[in-house]
Amino acid sequence: MSALDPAPATASTPRKARSGAQRGAWLGVIAAAMLGACAVGPDFVRPAPPKVDRYTSQPLAAATVAADGHAQQFTPGMTLTADWWRLFGSTQLDALVQQAVANNPTLEAAEASLRQSQDNLRAGYGVFFPQVAAGLNAVRERAVPLENGLQTRGTVFNLVTLSGTVSYALDVFGGKRRAVESLRAQADDARYASQAAYLTLSANVVNASIARAAYAAEIRATRELIELEKQQLGATEAQVQAGTTSYASVLSIRSLIAANQAALAPLEQKISQTEHLLATLEGVTPAEAKLPDIELGDLTLPVDLPVSLPSELVRQRPDILSAEAQLHAASANIGVATAAMFPSISLSGSYGGAGTSFGSLSANSVKFWSIGPSVTVPLFQGGSLWFGRKAAIDAYQQAQANYRQTVLSAFEQVADTLKALEHDAQALEAQAEAQRTAAAALALLQVNYRAGMAAYIDVLTADVQYHAATIAYLQTVAQRHQDTVALFVALGGGWWSVPSPLAEGHTP
Repeated sequence: MSALDPAPATASTPRKARSGAQRGAWLGVIAAAMLGACAVGPDFVRPAPPKVDRYTSQPLAAATVAADGHAQQFTPGMTLTADWWRLFGSTQLDALVQQAVANNPTLEAAEASLRQSQDNLRAGYGVFFPQVAAGLNAVRERAVPLENGLQTRGTVFNLVTLSGTVSYALDVFGGKRRAVESLRAQADDARYASQAAYLTLSANVVNASIARAAYAAEIRATRELIELEKQQLGATEAQVQAGTTSYASVLSIRSLIAANQAALAPLEQKISQTEHLLATLEGVTPAEAKLPDIELGDLTLPVDLPVSLPSELVRQRPDILSAEAQLHAASANIGVATAAMFPSISLSGSYGGAGTSFGSLSANSVKFWSIGPSVTVPLFQGGSLWFGRKAAIDAYQQAQANYRQTVLSAFEQVADTLKALEHDAQALEAQAEAQRTAAAALALLQVNYRAGMAAYIDVLTADVQYHAATIAYLQTVAQRHQDTVALFVALGGGWWSVPSPLAEGHTP
């Protein structure tokens, strides 16, 4: 006989004493079960960061080359501010981001999903409290005494019952605790998904604004070139009338002007598409959008760039933290599935009264009550519980692989961005030199052509080269700005550096 079994009653043991001993034994069983209760399944341990001290195969340079007067400095361990877009020095850009944060439907949906997961977690905590219910039932029925072996005639009567029930499930094997742990991890997942939506939104607004400014600058450069070509056309037509040049030169200039004018339409279309995208990000229709004109030259290139340590990156990026939360939820679900294979124990009690009318419910003679534990043991479920646990393990292994892939992709993105900034600086320095050289060559050939010392075909060639160099220069400037944005995003956006409303699950 177990030490927890109730002592057998003897002839000398009073009835009340025996009842007290049995109740004490039951309380002992319950107390022992609760004290010895443990949560089955694995205890979650955060994955360790990759054991590397840099992102690229070669050590990162301290700074990029100086391009267009600016060299960007890489500072390992420097804190990234949460409002990183303000480093571009544009109040108009900051206003665009703030408006998008306030009105964007995608961000609102992410915040609603976060609130839903937090409410689900609060609802899940209810399993740790006793469940109390009350019931009131009033029926008129005809009894059939023959069902109870009686030969009397059936009677018609009213039956009114009023009862209350209290039940409490003992979480002996921790299934309910693991379920709440899973809900908590799901709330973390939603919180980091909301942070990711916030970061993606701000990056999209900044990138679209940079692209729009670059397209506008390209359009202005193209129109300026067309005006110069029109001036050259007038001079060439005068030379044709004077008989000093052939009419073919006029046709060549007109063809070049038409080609440059044709290039304006695609750029205008790109601006329209970018403005429509910004309107959507701002939470309004394109017809309602009121976008400020941001000049590419008015944007300040951030020169002091933070580079988080690889060990810190996995604790910063929302997508990595979201994947970690999903891994945590999958781990807890193994415990839920494992606990389902063990017995479940609950305590319940009810008390009530019955009578033929509401007024008779107060009579002591019609009271009823019940109290006691219940145990449910899963003996045979056709393998559903066993394979349910195996499926939970498989889901955990899937989440583990997804986490590793997310980390690898994050390190790849940081490495790509760091290299891109180095290459952007090199490309911009070359493009700036190409533009300066092309501008000088064009100006010299124009002077020589007016003096009759150069053929117009040389001027046309210089025109094309200068225009191509100008467009390439503007595109490279925009690319350098956008790759700087990409670095801020790849490092996680800095949401952890200051108290953020989204970190608490509230609307920013």
